[in-house]
Parts: sequence; C-alpha cells; structure tokens
Amino acid sequence: MGNIKKLAGATIWYGVPTIVHRFLGFILQLFLTSVFPAEKFGEVGQLYAFIPFCNIIFTYGLETSYFRFTQSVEKDRLFNTLNVSMIVSTILFSGILLIGSPVLADGLGFPGRADLVMLATGVLFFDTLTTIPFARLRQEGRPRKFAAVKLATILVQIVLTVFILKYAPKLHAQGYLSWYNPDRGVEYFVIANMIASACSLLFLSKEFSTFRWKFDKTLWKEVILYSWPLIAIGLGGMINEMLSRLIFPQVYPASREVSMSLLGIFSANYKLAVLITISITAFRMGAEPFFFNQSDRKDAPQTYARVMKYFTMFMGAAFLVVALFLDIWSWLITRGADKSYAEGLHVVPVLAMATVFLGIYYNLTIWYKLTNRNLMGVWITMGGALVTIVLNIWWIPQFSYTGSAWATFVCYASMMTASYLLGQKYYPVPYEVPKVLGYLGLAAALYVLHDYIKAQGLGFWPVHIAAVVELGVYLAVIAWSERKDIARLLSRKAG
Repeated sequence: MGNIKKLAGATIWYGVPTIVHRFLGFILQLFLTSVFPAEKFGEVGQLYAFIPFCNIIFTYGLETSYFRFTQSVEKDRLFNTLNVSMIVSTILFSGILLIGSPVLADGLGFPGRADLVMLATGVLFFDTLTTIPFARLRQEGRPRKFAAVKLATILVQIVLTVFILKYAPKLHAQGYLSWYNPDRGVEYFVIANMIASACSLLFLSKEFSTFRWKFDKTLWKEVILYSWPLIAIGLGGMINEMLSRLIFPQVYPASREVSMSLLGIFSANYKLAVLITISITAFRMGAEPFFFNQSDRKDAPQTYARVMKYFTMFMGAAFLVVALFLDIWSWLITRGADKSYAEGLHVVPVLAMATVFLGIYYNLTIWYKLTNRNLMGVWITMGGALVTIVLNIWWIPQFSYTGSAWATFVCYASMMTASYLLGQKYYPVPYEVPKVLGYLGLAAALYVLHDYIKAQGLGFWPVHIAAVVELGVYLAVIAWSERKDIARLLSRKAG
C-alpha cells in the first residue's frame, strides 16, 4: 500500500499543473464556442487535429527516451545530444512544412489558405523546442517550475485570444488597430497560440542556459533505436484520436459548410470528456516512472493489479460526473449565440467511456515496455488505427459524428482487450478482472438508469438530485466493497 501512496503523491505533484493547464484550455474552448459559429470551430478542430500528428514526428519519442536513458547515461551528455538532435530536426521539419504549406492547406480543406499551415508550423516549432527542457524539469523533480511555465503559457494564450477575438474587433470598428482583419478569426487564434508557445520557450531560458552544442553520435544511435517504435505508437494513437476530425469533411455526404458545422459540434462535444482526459494525463505523468521503478520488485505484478483496480474505481466516478450532468455541460458550451453545439451532447457518454478504456489500455501497456516488446505495442496501436479508419469511413456517411464516436469506443475497447490478452501471455499480472468490469458495468448501468429518469421529463432539479444520488450509490458501493484496502491505504502504517 505504501507503493500506491507513492504513486498517488507523484500523480498529484506532476498532475496538478497538467490538470490546471488543461482546465484553463477547456475554459479557452468555452470562449471560442461563444465567439465562433460551429463552422468556424470546425476549422479550428481540423487544424488542431493536424498539429498533434506533426508533433509525433517532430519529437520522435525523445521525451520518453530521455527518461529511459537518464538511468544509465550522464545527464548533461544526454541533454546536449538530444537537444542538438531536436533543434536540427525541428528546423528541417519546419522547412518542409513551410515549403509544402499550399499543398497541405488544400489537403486539409483550406484551399488558398497556406498561411494557416504556416502559423501551425510556428506553433509546432516552439512547442518542440521545449520538449527536452520540460522533460528535464520532470526528471529532476521540479514541479513548481514545471507548473509555473505551463500555467503562464496558457494564461498568455488566453489573454491574447480574448483580446484579439473580443476586444480587437471593437477597437478596429472605432478606427484603431488598422492591421486587424475581422475575416481572419481562426488565424488570429493560431497566432495567439504561437506567441504563447514562444513565451514558453522564453520561460525555459534558464534550462536552456546549461545547453552546450555537443553531440554524441554513438549515444544518439542508441536513443533512436529505442525511440523509433514510439513514433509508430504515437502516430497510431493520433490516428485513433484525431482521424475522425481530419477526414469528416471528406467522407460525409454534404456540402463543406454543413460538414464543417457538424465537425465543429463534434469537436466541441469531444472535449467535454476533458475531466477524464485530464485525469488520465495526470495519472500517466506519475505512473510512467513509478512502473519502471517498481519493476525489480518481486511484488511488482501485485502492485500493478492494485493500481489498475484503484484507477478503474476513480475513472468510473469521473465517467459519472461527466455523463450524469450533461445539462450543465450543455449550458457551458451553448452560452454563446450558436446553440447548435448542444445537438451533439448524446455522444459525450460514449466518448467518455471510450476514454476510460484508453486509460485502462495505458495501464496495460506496461507488459511490453518491461519485456522489451515495443514492436508488439506498435501492432496493437496500428490494429486500433485500422479499426478507426475502417469504421469512420463506414459509419460517418451513415451516422454522421455519432458514427465517429462509436468508432472511437470500439477502437479503444479492442486495444484494451488485445493488450490484456497478450500481456497475460508475456507478463502475467493478477488483475482483478471481475471487480474492474463490475465497477465499469455499475457506472454504465447508473448512467442508463439516469437517462431513463431524465426521459420522464421531471424537470431540472429532480433530474440532478437523482444524478447526485446515483453518484453517491456508486461511491458507497466502492467504499463498502473496498473498505479493507481503503483503510490500509489511508492508514499511516501503510508503507
């Protein structure tokens, strides 16, 4: 139980900055849905589905490699080598994107708007250069600086975005800000993002001050040999998460205006699973070093099983918070002029449970990382990507973004199942499968019950009182079922 406490502490230390950062990003999204109609938000969603794909290529697994190799390599030598590699490759990749920006803009559905791709390249450029310095902060256990830079960056972006999109048009109408063009709302949002990313690099100047232009070719080859499967895994993961938003306008049988409007609705509602996404991100930041540190212990499999159980318990509660209070989420995203965003709320529970499956999958991936079978992780991820591609092409024309949501659900469920079955073959862990499935089933059943209660038209307060009661029932069942383990976990004697 002491090990579980250590993981909880690590998750808090490195997760809280991420939670606050993502929450502020969510607040920024709420602002965007209040100033952009669904069609314009669809453009934002499509462009910001392109950036993460490129980010996988730009960083090519060096962050994870930094954590891995600091265990056996002199840190300054590793820091210098990886930074040299990152700087050179970032310049090269950015140049390729800038040269190909007209073609890429056409392919993304922004004909004649190469400037959008150029601005996105600027975001990628600055974000990539901060990768290794951020990794160093985490590895050295400096969460305060990590948090300060992350929060300062998103605050800069929020302030710039609000000024440019809300106040600049008014000043322009009064004869000020002659440079402002009211027709370029999406471009100004990306500019604000790029400036914030550049500020992030500036905030990390102290970390860069220790950098020296020294490159160890032998070490670099070892790192690349380790990291290249991570590129394939990352790309597969991005396909699973972002593909639907990239191909939606191409495969949905309607005009571009209608397709982009529907895509905007889907993108806004996809982000409503933010509570679960944030929780998983926080967990991963603490769990990655924890799992490796525990690997030499004889009771490591038992520890991994306990972590899975507690993780699932928490994720079930997070799912219910999202799914039982959809009316509140609806109010948050429709407080602007465009009320059409609420049309997509029915996909939020599907996406929320799919994200829970993804979190469980992340837990399960420890088997191939510990047994040096990263290529099997590639095959699992690519299998999920194939499911995503086939189902999106098949279901989007028939069911619109509802088809995309269910494609995501099936994809993550299949990856979770495949990883569990293979993991039990190569690195058996005594997961409490009946309890894990039971807690997820209980959460799903309570949501179905709530959906039935809501359909009776009882009004806002009775429905939400019922939601609170249902959440309480879930927590009470957990508390009773796990009362002995929870008591040991909370005990000062644990660990």
